[in-house]
Order: sequence, then C-alpha cells, then structure tokens
Amino acid sequence: MIPSKANLMSTYVLLIFIWSTTPLAIVWSVSDIHNLWALALRFFIALPLSLGLLLLLKVNLKFNAISIHSYIAGAFSFIGSQIFTYLATDYLSSGIIALMFGLAPIMAGLIGRFVFNIRLHRMQWIGMCIAVLGLSIICMGGSDHHIQPIGIVLMLISVFVYCMSIFWIKKINAPLEPMAQASGSIIVSSIFALCLLPFIWQYAPTHIPSTKSLIGLFYAVIMASLLAMFCYFKLVQNIKATTLSLTTVMTPLLALIFGALLNNEKLTGMIFLGTIVLVTGLSVYFYKDFMQSRTNKKAESRE
Repeated sequence: MIPSKANLMSTYVLLIFIWSTTPLAIVWSVSDIHNLWALALRFFIALPLSLGLLLLLKVNLKFNAISIHSYIAGAFSFIGSQIFTYLATDYLSSGIIALMFGLAPIMAGLIGRFVFNIRLHRMQWIGMCIAVLGLSIICMGGSDHHIQPIGIVLMLISVFVYCMSIFWIKKINAPLEPMAQASGSIIVSSIFALCLLPFIWQYAPTHIPSTKSLIGLFYAVIMASLLAMFCYFKLVQNIKATTLSLTTVMTPLLALIFGALLNNEKLTGMIFLGTIVLVTGLSVYFYKDFMQSRTNKKAESRE
C-alpha cells in the first residue's frame, strides 16, 4: 500500500524534527553521564527494543556471511561514527554538531571523487568551497562560545566514518530489509560497546542520572535510533533522493534554534553568518539535483 501525500509529508516533517533535536538530546544525555557511557547505554537500551520491533513486524534477521558483513559495515555508521560525536560534546554546542553533520553529503561527494572516481560537477565544487568558508567563519566566531577546533576535527572524523559506512554497505549490497540491517548493526554496535566497558569502567554512573540526562538518553534511543530510522527508510522507498536530501539543508538551522531556546546556547553574529554561508554552500551543492528533479516533475505532469 502506497502512503498518501499527507502521510509522507507528516513523516518528512517528523524526521526533520527528530534530526534537528537529536544533537541536543546527545548533549543533554552526557550532562550527568560520562560521554562514552551514555553512548554504550544508548545501544544497550536500543537493542531489545529493535529486536522487539523485528518480532512485531515479522522481519527475519539473517546471520549468513554477507549479512554479518553488512551489519558490521552498518555499525560503523552507528557506534563507529557516534563515538566521535559523543566525544565532541565537550567542545561543541548541539547546534554546531548538527551543522557539522549537515556536511555529510559534501563529505560523501569527496569520498566518491577521490576513492571511487565518481565525477563531481562544477556547482558541487563551488558549493563545497562556500560550505568550507562558512565553517571557517563559525570557527573564528565561536572560540569563546563552546566551539573549539578539536571538536570540529572530531565531528569531521565522525562524518567521514558515517559516509564511509554508507559506501561500504552499498558495496556489500546484502539482500536485507532496512529494519533487519538496522537491528543487525545495533547488535554489532552493542557488542562493540561491551568491549568498550573495561576502558571506561572507572567512569561508570554511581548514582541515578539527572532527569535531564535521562530525557536525553531515552530520546536518543527511542526517537533518534528507532523512530527516525523507520521514518527515514519509509521516505527512501517513497520519495525522490533529492527531496530527502533537503533535510540536510533545513536541519542545521532548526538545530541551532532548538539549542538556543532549550539549552541557552549563544548565537553570535559570526556564528549566524557562518551558518548562513554554510547552508548556502549546501544549497549550491544540491542545486543541479534540485533543478533536475523539477524538470523531471514537469515532464511527468505533461505526460
């Protein structure tokens, strides 16, 4: 059954909202729990919930060689990428973390160009340069407002690992349903988190975390890890990739607003200017795709 336009629109809006608020949830979750403990707990809680969803939806979880390989690749976009994101919370505000993840399409483009020899057109290169300029303005204007270079580096590594994971999954091309892929990757991520515990055991929580930390933790589990996953894969199957990619442009601006309103994160003129420049760079990067999408839509309407 094909979802209605209203159904898809509400799903689209919900996904943008979740992705805009997830960085804030991560920052809140580490306010009273060690960064890596918060990350480990996120996967320990998400694991039984994801397996429960598999049973509810009657999705088969395969354990053959190619499926396990794909789960491992997927885990790199989960815990592999998120380790660096959680570490970056000591150096960046939630809005800037969201802004950095907005660079994922550009990072994917660079990986595609230099690793897989995928050609990039001129507008994409111009968009990249504009986005880098915006990021530079943010760094210069945020030194006194919880924006430190080490955090930018950690987030660039996080985005790089996330994008490499996507290429890796596509190369494996395992015949898996989206929910099975995600749940299998959560299993591998949980195993990795278990291996991480001996190194962070001395930071184990010794008291019940604050309400703020618990809200952030459970929001990251239920909304970001499970509901957003469902929304994303639903949209992947029913709307054009260019339309879905618009979330990359909208999410960072909303995240900055949520961070300012709910977490008292300061927005200086330089940070705001840098954000506008960066988002403009993303828009230029996608310009040709957007125009092609509009042309195709007009052609379809004439038919």
